[in-house]
Amino acid sequence: MKIVTDESVERQIVLALRSAGHEVIDIKEVSPGIDDAEVLRVAGTMSSILITNDKDFGELIFRDRSFSKGVVLLRFGTLDLTERADLLAHVLDENEPALRGSFTVITPAGVRIRK
Repeated sequence: MKIVTDESVERQIVLALRSAGHEVIDIKEVSPGIDDAEVLRVAGTMSSILITNDKDFGELIFRDRSFSKGVVLLRFGTLDLTERADLLAHVLDENEPALRGSFTVITPAGVRIRK
């Protein structure tokens, strides 16, 4: 899966995604400091799903009607990094087609996918 990770996503998560075979562009590596709207444009241009910990992307999608190929908002709470990476990998594997064009929230309690 093609993925763009926002600066808020931990390096260990990025590495775990790459290890699982995903093509990951990490904004911290290619364009640190760009604003959220530009991050969303980069993901759209690359036909990638955006993964973030930043709730502001919800405003861009729902209030401002910004275009997206899909956003996954991580709300992991107190899970440790290994649990976070495992949960994210599971959700990506099980829900890949549904994530495209959706706004998805992943929490320890479950997954909410909104088209």
